[in-house]
Amino acid sequence: MSYLNLDQDKTSKTVEQLNILLADYHLYYQKLRNFHWNVIGTNFFDLHEKFEEMYDDAKLKVDEIAERILTLRHSPKSNLSDYLKITNLKESGADLDDAKMVDILLEDHGTIISQMRKVVKVAGDAGDEGTIDLIGAYIRELEKTSWMLDVWTKKLR
Repeated sequence: MSYLNLDQDKTSKTVEQLNILLADYHLYYQKLRNFHWNVIGTNFFDLHEKFEEMYDDAKLKVDEIAERILTLRHSPKSNLSDYLKITNLKESGADLDDAKMVDILLEDHGTIISQMRKVVKVAGDAGDEGTIDLIGAYIRELEKTSWMLDVWTKKLR
């Protein structure tokens, strides 16, 4: 890995955290699909479309995180059973109302952002600016999405 000028031992710690983030994003992606398929009620059209936008974004991030792990010359975890062992998230049922779906996603966002910050910390310790740049942009994007969902939950006066 000399072309990256990174220490292999330090990079392996980054990869460990990236694999957890990858597992989180896989579970988050599937949860968004679940909510997209099962949202009902007066907010159906808005949330059905928003959840689709969000799972399309999550799908891209899954690929980019895996490719970053490969760039660091490691193998990304790729089995659902492995993801379920290391993820920070929990699965959700399909019989939730729209407000509960959004509340769950906001909670997941906090958890994912926390994991992203762990990635940034270990990548910083390894001098891995490429990972820091990638994940830093993800943090900014997820914070904005969280703000928008949070505003959606507020009642008009």
